[in-house]
Amino acid sequence: MVAAVNGLNLDRQTGFGGLYPMFGLKRSRELTCLFVAVCVLMSRSLADEQDFVEDFLKREYSLIKPYRGLGFSSSSQWDLMGTAMVTPDHVRLTPDLQSRQGAVWSRIPLFLKDWELKVHFKIQGQGKKNLNGDGLALWLTKDRMQNGPVFGNMNYFVGLGIFVDTYPNADKTHDRTFPYVSVMLGNGTLSYDHDYDGRPTELGGCTAMARNAIYDTFLLIRYTKNRLTVMVDVDGKQEWKECADISGLRLPSGYFFGASSATGDLSDNHDIISMKLYQLTVERSPEEEEEEVTIPSVDNMQQFHVEIQEGMSGVQLFFTFLFSILGLGVLVVVGLIVYGRWKENRRKRFY
Repeated sequence: MVAAVNGLNLDRQTGFGGLYPMFGLKRSRELTCLFVAVCVLMSRSLADEQDFVEDFLKREYSLIKPYRGLGFSSSSQWDLMGTAMVTPDHVRLTPDLQSRQGAVWSRIPLFLKDWELKVHFKIQGQGKKNLNGDGLALWLTKDRMQNGPVFGNMNYFVGLGIFVDTYPNADKTHDRTFPYVSVMLGNGTLSYDHDYDGRPTELGGCTAMARNAIYDTFLLIRYTKNRLTVMVDVDGKQEWKECADISGLRLPSGYFFGASSATGDLSDNHDIISMKLYQLTVERSPEEEEEEVTIPSVDNMQQFHVEIQEGMSGVQLFFTFLFSILGLGVLVVVGLIVYGRWKENRRKRFY
């Protein structure tokens, strides 16, 4: 009997022993797959954080609904200027009326080295294509709350200007389609040339069909390690399209964010729905940390020089034609005088 029981136990141990390696192998495979999946997810997360370890929404520099930090009270973080007004859905810089200027400016100077600004805006109006204007601008400048001819801000500004230009003043060249987004860096000595849509001082830009768009329209401005990147999303694909990428661009700290707009003989509604600023955390070398910038500058400004094909206006064409006719008349008169004298001299030779 004992021998039988011992034999039965031995058989059970042998049976479970045969199953145990199979069970352990299956479990180890599952653990291996789980470990690999975790490693892949971690590697992706680390790859995403290589450029920007993390970003933070900085509300003190952001303009978002319900726009509580905007107004004329001492606790406000943003100021209104000109025709700018607040509604529940947007900040309207200028209405669809002629000869208006409006702006909104942050009261708090920016001291972040690396940042990203996402702007949700809208331009719409009753005018037909190329019969509307003038556009809006986004600013990071030394001076704030200044009226002027550059989309509602001062000329000869110091800092960064990004323009959404909806009216082609220099359409004779036919080298671009409007609306057009362009980037300019001002140092106090450069003037924005409206006659040529800012081409002489443009650092980069792109066409962005943002006017009367049926989709939400966005601009993304990223500045990190002396590199400025501008991207647009205006076609409803929810994808950023690169507009300008400028390296070697240096901006001082302590400047102010703003948005402005202007209308002339032609007009549109120019609205800011939100401006969200994010602080970017990036790795910097000791040299990069110690770099101090006092005047806006960009490396090798000549590489951004835009050749301008000048065309003549109607007045210039008229005077050119007039002087050409007068010149031709003078030549004819001189020719007749010379011919008459030659004929008279020839006649005298026969007498």
